[in-house]
Amino acid sequence: MQRCLPCVLALPVSLMMSTAAVADTIELQVLPINGPEQGCPKKVIAYQTGQPYQEGGYATDGMVNLSEIATQITLAPEEPFSATWMGTLKPQYRNCEGTAGMFKIDGEENAGPSYIRLQLFQGKAKVILDMTGMQDANGFTTQIIKSGLRQGNPRWTWGGTD
Repeated sequence: MQRCLPCVLALPVSLMMSTAAVADTIELQVLPINGPEQGCPKKVIAYQTGQPYQEGGYATDGMVNLSEIATQITLAPEEPFSATWMGTLKPQYRNCEGTAGMFKIDGEENAGPSYIRLQLFQGKAKVILDMTGMQDANGFTTQIIKSGLRQGNPRWTWGGTD
């Protein structure tokens, strides 16, 4: 996608401000393994926002609201193509055993792969951001650029070449 820099610079500041990136809302639908009586949350929400275009590549910032269902969240040691966060399920969800994947993006069913996954088991919650098999426009594996925690929730940046 090419942009006309002089055209952008000619825009009024108010219009440039209104074209800021809007976060996609991603619904991870929880699928309990033994029925709803386990006290599982129905869903967990994640958000992603594309960074402004930079020549040669793209990047996407994201987070999942894991603190809604878990405490004591930590980031596991880095791996080349995935990041994993673990937390202790809050008391109301402690008996939940199930999984979740990217079910809806901005209210529309997700037809693509689920690179954000959630596992709930043995009183723990595990979020996995996995770029395995995800490719960019040039056929390279997308990369996790940054992973960490902010305000008690998993945060990341992933990207690729264009």
